[in-house]
Amino acid sequence: MTSTPADSSALLKKRSDSSRSRLTLIAGNWKMHKTIPESLALISELKNACAGIGGREILVCPPLTSLWPVSESIKGSNLKLGAQNLHWEKEGAFTGEISGNMLKAAGCHYVIIGHSERRQYFSETDETVNKKKWQRHLNAG
Repeated sequence: MTSTPADSSALLKKRSDSSRSRLTLIAGNWKMHKTIPESLALISELKNACAGIGGREILVCPPLTSLWPVSESIKGSNLKLGAQNLHWEKEGAFTGEISGNMLKAAGCHYVIIGHSERRQYFSETDETVNKKKWQRHLNAG
């Protein structure tokens, strides 16, 4: 599984800046759990529980329907938002898919690609995962 920043240029700069140490990433993938009200209730608890934690990046990856409300709810906190998937094209006739630009506009800093469940249940391959990696570079900025 690869966790990919929605804005790759920021991560590439972070990784290339030798004066910074690499932060530990703690991520929670909510999979297909939580409605919007349930997501907001959970994020309220997480914000309180994680408020004093430093030196780590804390990532929440709610389902697609909860991305925007969670994004609004975590503003000003130490939590980052991630998506669970993306399509490799910037836009087009891809019903039910979402692009990196759309995720970035929704407040995402990361997106999970290459997850074993996507490979098992949706027949994703190294080829499709690699297309998703390239998509983030094409749409960054």
